[in-house]
Amino acid sequence: MKPQDVVVLLKILALKNDNWQQIPLAQSLKMSQSEVSQSVARSRYAGLIDDSGKRVMRQVLYDFLQYGLAVVFPVKPEAVVRGIPTAHSAAPLNKEISSGENYVWPYAKGNVRGHGITPLYATVPQAAVEDEQLHALLALADALRVGRAREKNIAVKELKNRIW
Repeated sequence: MKPQDVVVLLKILALKNDNWQQIPLAQSLKMSQSEVSQSVARSRYAGLIDDSGKRVMRQVLYDFLQYGLAVVFPVKPEAVVRGIPTAHSAAPLNKEISSGENYVWPYAKGNVRGHGITPLYATVPQAAVEDEQLHALLALADALRVGRAREKNIAVKELKNRIW
């Protein structure tokens, strides 16, 4: 697996439609069509997408996010930069968790200053700005990657509600 595979899977979930097409998906994620194709193939091999290559295996993805994401794609907060809020600094977690520290994906057009979190894929900030549902799912995934126990527990519950 590669980090962008998680981004592709979360985007498919955000679409709420098993009849998606690779080219529009790639354009919305600011990836090439071949990257999406390769990602789908890896996810199918890993059992995260069904044999048709269209439907996300929700339970398998949920289990991977809950138990494996932070191990396979760990991240540590970096220097304070301008960017797009993520983890507990973004919706939906920012409604339940108040913190003096913001976490952001570094992005020149961002409007929040906070500790930089390396996104799962370089184009995540641009894609998240254009898709609120994707932004929420990616922020929850980052909470699992960087959060403390409380943030992780809340993120797991919220992901469960959004995945099903």
